[in-house]
Amino acid sequence: MSKPIQTYGEFWPFYLREHSLPITRRFHFVGSSLGVATAVAAIATGRWALVPAALVSAYGFAWFSHFFIERNKPASFKYPLWSFISDFRMAGLMAVGQLDAHMERAFANGAQGSGANSLSPTQLAQSQTQAQEAR
Repeated sequence: MSKPIQTYGEFWPFYLREHSLPITRRFHFVGSSLGVATAVAAIATGRWALVPAALVSAYGFAWFSHFFIERNKPASFKYPLWSFISDFRMAGLMAVGQLDAHMERAFANGAQGSGANSLSPTQLAQSQTQAQEAR
């Protein structure tokens, strides 16, 4: 059993490795965006019944992508606050096109994610090249 992560500096690369597939990151981006939009609508309209819908949309998209695409356990189960912060950090970096450098650093030195379908950026590029050559 691996030792628990003690600092956010250790957590961030772990979090990124757990989101190795671009589709997983896209699901998180959509879920976080819907969650924020629904929460804002709840506040703006005073319809507090929308708050659970905000949580379901945000976590539903994320957890679906972990269980059925990446095939790993969501980091939010063990590190809920750091995962919440990292969801928005990852979405922000995606929105401004700066996530790739963070992904490369997270997978440096041969590190891997825990999912059955996890790929490092290098492995992903190789599989995309092979797919293009097969066409």
